[in-house]
Amino acid sequence: MKISILIPTLIATVQAQQTAWGQCGGIGWTGPTTCVSGWTCTYENPYYSQCLQGQSTSSSVSSTTSTSSSTSTTTSPASSSAIPFSYNSNSFLLNGQPFQIIGGQMDPQRIPRAYWRQRLEMARSMGLNTVFSYVYWHFHEPSQGVFDFTGNNDLVEWFQTVQDVGLKAVLRAGPYVCGERDWGGMPAWLSQISGLVVRANNQPFLTTVSNYMQRLAQELHNQQTTQGGPILMVQVENEYGNYGSDHSYTQAIGNIFKQNWQVPLYTNDGGNQGALSGGQIPGILSEIDGNPQGGFSARNQYVKDQSSLGPLLDGEYYVTWFSTWGPHSGFSTDVGNQGAINGVVNDLSWILSNGDSFSIYMFHGGTSFGYGNGGENYGNLTPFITSYDYGAPLDESGRTTPIYNAIRNMISSHVPNGTTIPSVPSVPAMWSMPTTTLQPVARLFDQLPSATNSSSPLTMEQLGQSFGYVLYSHQASSPASGTVQPGDHARDRVVVYKNGVKQGVIDSIYSHPATVNVQLSTGDTLWLLVENLGRVDYGSPIVDQRKGIVGNVTIGGSVISNWEIYSYPLNTPLSSIGGSNSTVSIPSGSQPVFYKGSFVAPSNDSAADTFLTLPGGIKGVVWVNGNNLGRYWTIGPQQSLYLPGCFMQVGSNEIVVLELEPQAGTRQVYGVTSRTWGNNPDPDCNNCS
Repeated sequence: MKISILIPTLIATVQAQQTAWGQCGGIGWTGPTTCVSGWTCTYENPYYSQCLQGQSTSSSVSSTTSTSSSTSTTTSPASSSAIPFSYNSNSFLLNGQPFQIIGGQMDPQRIPRAYWRQRLEMARSMGLNTVFSYVYWHFHEPSQGVFDFTGNNDLVEWFQTVQDVGLKAVLRAGPYVCGERDWGGMPAWLSQISGLVVRANNQPFLTTVSNYMQRLAQELHNQQTTQGGPILMVQVENEYGNYGSDHSYTQAIGNIFKQNWQVPLYTNDGGNQGALSGGQIPGILSEIDGNPQGGFSARNQYVKDQSSLGPLLDGEYYVTWFSTWGPHSGFSTDVGNQGAINGVVNDLSWILSNGDSFSIYMFHGGTSFGYGNGGENYGNLTPFITSYDYGAPLDESGRTTPIYNAIRNMISSHVPNGTTIPSVPSVPAMWSMPTTTLQPVARLFDQLPSATNSSSPLTMEQLGQSFGYVLYSHQASSPASGTVQPGDHARDRVVVYKNGVKQGVIDSIYSHPATVNVQLSTGDTLWLLVENLGRVDYGSPIVDQRKGIVGNVTIGGSVISNWEIYSYPLNTPLSSIGGSNSTVSIPSGSQPVFYKGSFVAPSNDSAADTFLTLPGGIKGVVWVNGNNLGRYWTIGPQQSLYLPGCFMQVGSNEIVVLELEPQAGTRQVYGVTSRTWGNNPDPDCNNCS
């Protein structure tokens, strides 16, 4: 009898153990509450506990549920101080008290480090209590297994400063962030891993994500609220439901996050049925972006899993929109449009009046310095401009706009009696930089770097390069004539030269780019200078974002073989021009040319901020004291580059310009205090579409 009783009991106990990654607790859960050997039942939120890898042979999490007329709350067996930030069915809770997130987006890697504190103080002075921040994988792991958390990548310093000025934080950790970044923030070296498919239940991708997330979480461990830091929550992936619906992927990526972070997790998807259904992950709070009225209703209607329900957050309330390069592209702003400003204020006031939460995208956009911008592709590439001003309440230079003041006044009307918003710090007027003359000091291809020889073209990534330019050089061993086809298609902007003279440009920003024909004789040299304008960061083209030349180059349909390939990342100007004071001639159709000059700055702080203007320039890049300000392009809409005063030094400063399509003579540059936006015809493709 004892045996017959004992055996069923043992069997029941074994059957009650949950498998790896399975649910093991939460409000309404009636299944197993212990885990198989080596896995621990870990509290995630009131509705969900999950079996995660651990040292215990079996473990369970018991829940204590209390109910009231409006909410039900579950706490883990740990003390409440161990979970300083949590949530119930309709409220976020900070130290056990309701907490309404009044947030805005700012990304540290788009802001000069010297200005971090000022930008954060401006956020608090508008009435925000929380800053949302993307972090860019391609900067933190520039090559596989090599991590960088220094300079503008010093996230510990960023979040410590967030806390110092009295703000909380939400970390938007990726691995894919979109954010108008090159490849959505993912590193270019991913494309060189055999069999890897991004944003998919693909083991090579998940392995790289796991390694990165483990290192990121290690770096930011002490910045979580559980450790006394400011980070309240961490976002998993980004708008995956707008991209796909593979729940094996979302479950896998969610598990990676659960293994690495202690604070609550959430997803952020478009406010519609397809996006919410595709992006929701069991045990992780589901939130929306976009229109709050429709989005909040959709979240409550289409997310049925109680383990993903809780308070409402509009994780990206769009004040305006991004801007892209193009002769007919405009700049998005609400300045001068009182109706649009009133609409923003009314939406945000409605959210606060209902006790819900928001994050303004963007509160402050900053700048895509260097080559960090991404692009979109719906038949043609639309790369994002260098400025990420975004028409935000705090403009690219860190100065207030009319919408800043309007939102501040609205938030002031919602704060409790006796609570005041800090006064707005004063910011110096911008500097009107006098005109400086720039001399042409070097041609880009006169001193070639080491060549890589290959019978067929290699991609930028195969060269170990992420950004910048690649020069493909071929010396004809036999005649060839006809239309130049640079691989499968232009990736992205191809300048064609014959014997050093420009023949034309094949540009992927057009659905129907210019046709470039050449006629080569034996001994002629063909150059193809290929520029990465920005990897696509959204939609189905994201799967293949190799740059340079993919496939064979053909002329008149005939394959051209045997190439010398030169890598030009150009994070900084070529070292050979540093001490150069001589000038070079610029013939018609010249190769790219470096110009150099100097100017005297009044200070090295925001009083020297200016918008750098280069009249007569076609397309290129600007460095000041070695700092890459980003790209300029005459087609617009951006017609000036933000130059932060903190990039300067009191006294003499060096400016270097790489002009891709130089004209004879010197160049001039000056700084203005108020920028203009506008467009010009594309001199390389005036009739392209």
